[in-house]
Amino acid sequence: MLANVLLLNLSLSYYYSNFYTIITGFFHTYGYAAVFFLMLLESATIPIPSEVIMPLAGLFAAKHIFNFYPALAASILGSGAGIAIDYYIGYFIGKDLVYRHLRFFRIRQSQLDAFDAWFERNGMAAVFLTRLVPVIRTVMSFPAGFARMKPKSFFAYSISGAVIWNIVLMVFGFYALSGTSAEQILSAIGIFVLALYLVYALALRHLKRRDSH
Repeated sequence: MLANVLLLNLSLSYYYSNFYTIITGFFHTYGYAAVFFLMLLESATIPIPSEVIMPLAGLFAAKHIFNFYPALAASILGSGAGIAIDYYIGYFIGKDLVYRHLRFFRIRQSQLDAFDAWFERNGMAAVFLTRLVPVIRTVMSFPAGFARMKPKSFFAYSISGAVIWNIVLMVFGFYALSGTSAEQILSAIGIFVLALYLVYALALRHLKRRDSH
């Protein structure tokens, strides 16, 4: 069991090493605009992990390359913009057309169906709670758009969850990653992401149980 966990951590560290190089280069070149743009893409269901973006933003703040609060503000604005993109795609384009182009979002129809059903049962609570769960956190914008949830309520709950998520990840990067080498940073992020993915697995199992009843 321990060997499997260590192997998975090494795999995650290797997987995120490419993102580490790209994101740190982007940060150095474009600063806060990079934080905004990357979090916009992540929140619009483009597979760029916030689990790497925000800890690295925290690391840059710890090294005084970024100021903490402007970087956090840029991430929240980017998250809000990405959330809006997916919500209004669902709202104006509708389920049928979105389902025909799910390959662009790296989502399976069965996954979106599960979240659509969960949204119908839980409404605003589902919107808020999914923002705190890795992997699935960006998916809920589509069902909310399909259901034409009131924009004011949707954005209030979505952005509240995104703010908590961004703060947790950035604080982790600020305190846990400063003063370490690139290899140590990747290993720490790998362990942190592994813990987050365990949360995701438990949440997904809970959803499947709810659907079976």
